[in-house]
Amino acid sequence: MITKESLAEFDLFRDLSTEALEEIAEIAEETFVGAGGYVFHEGGRADQLHLLVRGSIALRVKLTSRPEAVTVSIVSRARQTLGWSGLVAPNHYTASAFCEEDSMLVTVPAERFMQILEAHPADGFKVMLRVTEIISDRLRNSRQALLKTL
Repeated sequence: MITKESLAEFDLFRDLSTEALEEIAEIAEETFVGAGGYVFHEGGRADQLHLLVRGSIALRVKLTSRPEAVTVSIVSRARQTLGWSGLVAPNHYTASAFCEEDSMLVTVPAERFMQILEAHPADGFKVMLRVTEIISDRLRNSRQALLKTL
C-alpha cells in the first residue's frame, strides 16, 4: 500500500500538503515490470505518471536515420520520475521506457492526478515547477545523446 509518507519521499511530491498527498496515495498503485519489458512506448497515449521505486529503465527514442532506438537517458535512482508526458499536452510519450532490470514503480493515473493538482493549486504549482526541471534535464540528456550519434 502506498502512503502519504512514502510519497513525500519522492522529489516530485516534496513539501506538498498532507491533503494532496493523501488524495494522491488513494489513486497511486505499485506496478512491477520485469527486465526486458516496457513501462510505456514512444508515441503511445500518456495517461499515467510513473515514479521509480527500484530498478533501471532506459528511455529510448527512435530516429529515422538509425534502425535501432537510441538511449537518451537512464532512470535508475530511486524516486526519479518518468512519464511526465501524462501531465503535458498533447499527452503522448516522447520516448519508450525499457526496463533493463526488474523494476518496481508507483503509477499514478494522470487525469485524476491533474484533478488533485487543480483542487490544490499551490501544490500543483510546486509539482509543475518540478516537472519543468525534469523536462529540461531530459532535453539536455537527449541532446547530448543524439549529438553522439552523428
